[in-house]
Amino acid sequence: MTSPLSRLIVVEATRDLIVADGLEAVSLRRLAARLGVTAPALYAYVADKHDLLRAVAEGEFERLIATMETIDEPDPVQRLRRLSRAYIDVALREPELFRTMFLFPPDLAVAGATGEELPLATTSFQLALDAVTEAIESGTLRALDPTVAALTLWTATHGAATVLLLGFPFDDVTRDLLIDSVLDTVLAGLAAP
Repeated sequence: MTSPLSRLIVVEATRDLIVADGLEAVSLRRLAARLGVTAPALYAYVADKHDLLRAVAEGEFERLIATMETIDEPDPVQRLRRLSRAYIDVALREPELFRTMFLFPPDLAVAGATGEELPLATTSFQLALDAVTEAIESGTLRALDPTVAALTLWTATHGAATVLLLGFPFDDVTRDLLIDSVLDTVLAGLAAP
């Protein structure tokens, strides 16, 4: 390694390793070899593997949030569709990074704390929660607890992403039909009568 290390360089090298070889391939020893240093040298930049993976997850949530924030659809239900699609696109584009992100959950008011909550995961969930709240307040979605409604949609969206990552040889049309069917079904179930 000819340039000096920094936390950013170590985290980006970890991200590259995850993309190339998968989440299970990450170890401080392997990362150090990639960077041309000894494993103990990495401790000047990260506390441990957990800290390293958390930093990668933070970067991926920053990217997801940036994408979500570009969705300016005024209709909150259509915004929810687009947010869900953006989420699924992230999963399909970089499946191993997607898995890394969800080692660290959002902080949800209806769930007990695990100690692993990631503020940026919470921010991404809040963007969907805001659209759900707006749709409930406008009467488009039925009067439910907004967090429960947002969790319902997230469960379906995450489930669709997970199924699509199982490796079934869906063509683009079938994949889109499946995503639309999941979103249509859940949003119809949440719709005001």
